[in-house]
Amino acid sequence: RRRSDTQHNDKPPIGLPCPSLFMVHFHSLFRSTWQSQSRFFHSVCTHVASRTTMRIVPVPVHQDNYAYLLIDPATGEAAAVDPAQVPPILEAAEREKVNITTILTTHHHWDHADGNTELVTRLQAEEHHRETPVLVVGGDKRIPELTREFAHDEELALGTLRIRVLKTPGHTLGHVLYYVTDTVSPEQPGALFTGDTLFIGGCGRFFEGTPAQMHHALNTVVRSLPESTEVWCGHEYTVANLSFALTVEPHNAVLQEKLKWAIAQREAGKCTIPSTIGDELAFNPFMRVEQASVREGLYNEYGVDGLKEASDEEVMKWLRLCKNDGKAAALKQKTKK
Repeated sequence: RRRSDTQHNDKPPIGLPCPSLFMVHFHSLFRSTWQSQSRFFHSVCTHVASRTTMRIVPVPVHQDNYAYLLIDPATGEAAAVDPAQVPPILEAAEREKVNITTILTTHHHWDHADGNTELVTRLQAEEHHRETPVLVVGGDKRIPELTREFAHDEELALGTLRIRVLKTPGHTLGHVLYYVTDTVSPEQPGALFTGDTLFIGGCGRFFEGTPAQMHHALNTVVRSLPESTEVWCGHEYTVANLSFALTVEPHNAVLQEKLKWAIAQREAGKCTIPSTIGDELAFNPFMRVEQASVREGLYNEYGVDGLKEASDEEVMKWLRLCKNDGKAAALKQKTKK
């Protein structure tokens, strides 16, 4: 089976532009970091988001995926988010002393949903689940063990936590995000589980959807949420994404600092999650499609012409093509004409 959006088919650019010594320095750091990551199975995630009534525990799985435990400390209930591998999820639940009652699946790809059947089977075998079936939530009938397909903006509860299901077709047609808030402490930042729609500094490939759909997902649905919302994504792609972003906006100071930080995290074998929506608006090119600097960067670095007056959806299309194919993207499109 093919991975849904891995570093093997979403590679960083081989050669970053070097308009300054600063960029030469980052290129060198990035290459050594990328090579050294082969020594790590994944990441050491010691960051646990703790609020008055919400805890988020990242669970690294496979080569670069993130599953999560979303915990309501008030009731001891937990939801497993994209539990692609079951043993680490159950180990985390035992360590946290919580009861998994719900599975939140962002989309049907195997590296996000393949653990559903095993997890449901093992949870149902436990005595406290015999009369209360595990709730398996998603937005796509292709999700294994799906209990109920939720519509856009429908809500469910996990103890005192409120979970909004947000439909975001693009990566897949049935992709959803989960926006979680505390009902006891609503003033605290919400959490957004983004699967393969939004990454730190990037977004997922458009396997089933269109640039217009991904633009709507990121720049209408995600942007409608508070900028303080934490972003918990489905893969550790941050260094690769930010390195591409820097080819588009080489003079973005916030982006430069974020990449420097991410490289240091990865060199130490540490994860780079979470981000915030506000952060993404400052350095993620896929959420900056209206910016002149992004449009100019696509021309300067990749030779994509005619974007000054183009629609945001057109810019989204070219960003993804250039992320996929580098400088060959514009040439391929010209050859097709």
